[in-house]
Amino acid sequence: MSERKKAEDFAKEQKEISVSEFFEKNKHLLGFDNPTKSLLMAVKEAVDNSLDASEEAGILPDITVKIKQVDDNTYIVSVADNGPGIVKENVPRVFGKLLYGSKFHRLLQGRGQQGIGISSVTLYAQLTTGVPTKVWSKVESKKKTYYCELHLNTAKNEPDIIKEDEIEKDVVGEHGVKVEMEIHGRYRKTVEDYLKQTSVSNPFAKIAYTAPDGTKTIFPRSVNELPKPPKRMKPHPHGMEFGILQRLLQNTSSRTLQSFLTNEFSSVGQQSAKEICKLAKLPEDSKPQELDRAAIDKLIKGMQTAKVQRPPTDCLSPIGSAELEKSLKKEYPNAEFITSITRDPEVYRGFPFLVEVGIVYGLSDESGTKKKKEDDEKKEDTIELIRFANRVPLLYQQSACALTEAAKDVDWRRYNLSQSGNNLPSGPMKLVVHICSVWVPFMSESKEAVAAYPEIIKETKLAIQDAGRKLSSYLSGKRRAGEQKRRMQMFDRYAGEVSDAIAILTGKNDKDIEKKLKALVESRVHIKEEFVDESTDTKDVKKEEKK
Repeated sequence: MSERKKAEDFAKEQKEISVSEFFEKNKHLLGFDNPTKSLLMAVKEAVDNSLDASEEAGILPDITVKIKQVDDNTYIVSVADNGPGIVKENVPRVFGKLLYGSKFHRLLQGRGQQGIGISSVTLYAQLTTGVPTKVWSKVESKKKTYYCELHLNTAKNEPDIIKEDEIEKDVVGEHGVKVEMEIHGRYRKTVEDYLKQTSVSNPFAKIAYTAPDGTKTIFPRSVNELPKPPKRMKPHPHGMEFGILQRLLQNTSSRTLQSFLTNEFSSVGQQSAKEICKLAKLPEDSKPQELDRAAIDKLIKGMQTAKVQRPPTDCLSPIGSAELEKSLKKEYPNAEFITSITRDPEVYRGFPFLVEVGIVYGLSDESGTKKKKEDDEKKEDTIELIRFANRVPLLYQQSACALTEAAKDVDWRRYNLSQSGNNLPSGPMKLVVHICSVWVPFMSESKEAVAAYPEIIKETKLAIQDAGRKLSSYLSGKRRAGEQKRRMQMFDRYAGEVSDAIAILTGKNDKDIEKKLKALVESRVHIKEEFVDESTDTKDVKKEEKK
């Protein structure tokens, strides 16, 4: 019989777990669950950082991505940008410490959120190859470039600097950052697909890419202006939870409950604050730090039932309908039809969000000719769904994403596309869906799918329907033009017989009559396609928007 363990024995075995140690054993949560995806994640995290830094600094991004193959399963990933650079003191923590960043505690639209991304690549590199991550950073105010090689100490969640120096060599130009990581991976075309989609959602960025085989691809910018920068917002009372409200009450410098509500929350003025206090049955001059659990519970119920304006939308930075359409035309120049729409902002849990949709229809192959079926009875392929969240492509977990659920929930037959059951429709089309928010509810730390909040699904569906009506109008006009053209061609085919009959009836020259008939046909053959909104679901959509 084994000896019983005492509580003291268990106490000796219990110890604190570093966040780095946790992700070291659970790297799949960060997206490093297979070699193909791991290589893509390394590129994605570095490019996202470059775009964020350049955009926030007011610099049009110029990003260079290079992938070099070392052996069958090892690659060197290099990403350089022309951003503002990172000061020497912060470089090790940015690249060698998990949960270190500037975006977690602020509410405005951004690509990163938790401060995990690029440091997780450093962790993955040392797990798979042991080669330290190399970083070059040049700040405009400094003459020299700071260079370091580092690992991530998983026991302490702190960077271990292997080597550092200040060099004269011009690696990134006047300012910017370059990072180089040697990792295990498997190269597939998904890297190029990611960069192409990133170019679509960030039309102001220029990306130069060199593949492992030496092939160079340039994704040029289609607009030469940065989008309007988003502004920070305060939390909205309708999205507040008990624990967070309790912490805000303890840490506030406001002396009264009324001033606390107006100072700490967005869309709350003096009248709104008085209404919240009245609904909560709490004095306006109560001291925030002295509220007990019962009072906090009353306050949060008052905050959620009070009539408060929607949160401000200047914290969002959408692509824009015109910019998205221009970007899609740049990437798909041989498409038959391209359209895009941007919806008005909505709210979930007190966070504002906005949905944009683009449709690319009738793609051409590389030779520029329209793609045709080899067999007329062959089933059409399902459309390609391209998802974005805060301008970042989402390439995995499509079936688990709220954006996919919304696209499947649309009745595509109303827009002249075939659809079987609750699935994506079939046809020569790409559907682009972009959600931007101050806090996108991702399904996991790897940020690959959006959680299925009812508000997000509803708004995404309405956005898709808006774009779908434009597609339906185009296809209806195209069909009508085709039918009219076929009628004219049939008339042309029998012009000889008709002219002979008219000549007999009128006694005039049949050749002259035939010539006039053909001239009439020629003038009617080149018909412009009409675009009339004949969507049958307009009333249905308006009803759904009112719900």
